[in-house]
Amino acid sequence: MGFVLVILMYALWSSVFSLGKIALQHSPPIFLTGARMTLAGLILTAYLFLRKRGSFNLNKKQLLSLGLLSIFSIYLTNILEFWGLQYLTAAKTCFIYSLSPLFAAFFSYLHFGEKMTPRKWIGLSIGFLGILPVLLTQNGAEELLSLSSFLSWPTVAIMGAALSSVYGWVLLRLLVKNETISPLMANGSSMLIGGVIAFIHSFFVDNWSSMSLTIDQVTPLLQALLLMTLVSNIICYNLYGMMLKRFTATFLSFAGLLSPIFASMNAWIFLGEKPDPLIFLSTGVVLVGLGIVYSSELKTIVIAKPATQEL
Repeated sequence: MGFVLVILMYALWSSVFSLGKIALQHSPPIFLTGARMTLAGLILTAYLFLRKRGSFNLNKKQLLSLGLLSIFSIYLTNILEFWGLQYLTAAKTCFIYSLSPLFAAFFSYLHFGEKMTPRKWIGLSIGFLGILPVLLTQNGAEELLSLSSFLSWPTVAIMGAALSSVYGWVLLRLLVKNETISPLMANGSSMLIGGVIAFIHSFFVDNWSSMSLTIDQVTPLLQALLLMTLVSNIICYNLYGMMLKRFTATFLSFAGLLSPIFASMNAWIFLGEKPDPLIFLSTGVVLVGLGIVYSSELKTIVIAKPATQEL
């Protein structure tokens, strides 16, 4: 049953990219980030205020750590993601974004000095080779923002979002472990702070006075926002935490590479975006590469006691 829940979790989580495309038809990316994260943060912190008010007793060091988490994990990650999503298909965006485990392995080598064996280097090389065909393909609006003949600014933005997300997980792990803050408090407060920062940014660049929306425009925007908040921030974040009690973070990250396939199906159903066979092919190659990198860890998938998130 646990494996089924993991698959369902990523199938549900990948729908957020299609919902994001719908929301971006009615809102600029920075404002959308502010609205989504502020809403989610208010829901989570309101729950904590009613049930665990002592969670708000924070010192200066904890507040500083929460500020960094808000900037990297919420503000930068989501602004870059939504900006890139405007010009890329939902499937391609999800594909690039789900490469976080590869980025995490390389980041651990650079940041933590983690030992890289020849087997891991081979796996990483195969994984990055699997990325190239998707990165080299530019279609539609993406071509208008080409950085070179083989790379576009929207693609760079999504890669930046994935890297910021990985660093955010590192900060969250250190914050929860060393600063004695609960994951719910860290997530809720960082979403609220990051959302407010995005709103301030939006106020200066989005020209709010010209953002008057009709009822016909507000309704689909609110529907997409509420669904994104419910699916991603409320259901999937908490379900991921539950899954960590049974599976290793390595396995969950590996399973997350199935997300582009689910995103392709969701985009086909909700947006009419025809599935790209290249996404499926590249996903298969990346799965092989990541399997080589984490082969020793994947031999023991189910664990008896709660897992510690390893990046």
